[in-house]
Amino acid sequence: MSRITLWLVDVVLIAKRLPQDIFNPLVASIGDKVPLNSQGAMKLNIANPATGQQKTINIDEERRFRIFYDKKISQEVEADTIGDEFKGYIVRVTGGNDKQGFPMKQGVLLPHRVRLLLADGHSCYRPRRNGERKRKSVRGCIVGPDIAVLSVVIVKQGESDIPGLTDTVLPKRLGPKRATKIRRFFNLSKDDDVRKYVVRREVKSSKKENAKPYTKAPKIQRLVTPIRLQRRRHLHALNRRRHDRQKEQKAEFEVLLSKRLAEKKAKVAAIKASHKTA
Repeated sequence: MSRITLWLVDVVLIAKRLPQDIFNPLVASIGDKVPLNSQGAMKLNIANPATGQQKTINIDEERRFRIFYDKKISQEVEADTIGDEFKGYIVRVTGGNDKQGFPMKQGVLLPHRVRLLLADGHSCYRPRRNGERKRKSVRGCIVGPDIAVLSVVIVKQGESDIPGLTDTVLPKRLGPKRATKIRRFFNLSKDDDVRKYVVRREVKSSKKENAKPYTKAPKIQRLVTPIRLQRRRHLHALNRRRHDRQKEQKAEFEVLLSKRLAEKKAKVAAIKASHKTA
């Protein structure tokens, strides 16, 4: 039984002994100290990938977030009931926590908490040793009234802008690193030079106060350059030479082996002939 429940039980027990003018302010003060999650509220964490912004709102009225009940992770929901500013918005559920802080796990099709044996590679678990497995409590992926924090992502923007969510576009700090992903990000063709489109960021030294800012960029992975093609041709040539040399050595060995066999047969024949003459 939680501390809040004990408080409420104590209030009910002493209600008959206290006057009405003392009992009402006491109940009001206790109700102010009860956390939002215990009063049937939900915290909504909304992210907008288009702008890179994120916003958290507290919803006290259950009728506003009841639309998320019985929805699973990765399911899309119309967010009109959250508020007038969310009219026309469509969001996708990405996760959440229950009131005790246990995270929702994708694939667990239950509206309550379960204990699962988790290993390396599973979500909601970080192994401390190689090969370690552990039974941990996780929340199912179906949203229910026990969810305290729900994370959603905007899939479709509505009619009006929301301050702190759709009004400004935050610059992308780190861009893609792989060559194919850079081409996909900037919609480039194979003839374009990928090295000119790397996202660079400005860095200033923290050790020197008056240091000049400089830019940093990631090393492009899987980049096909003329040097890389030359190295590949060189490796192919080495493999070809090795195969040719092995063929020549095999041919020489077969010639030597046939010569040795012929010498051995001649020696055996000479021995047999000497025995017959004797």
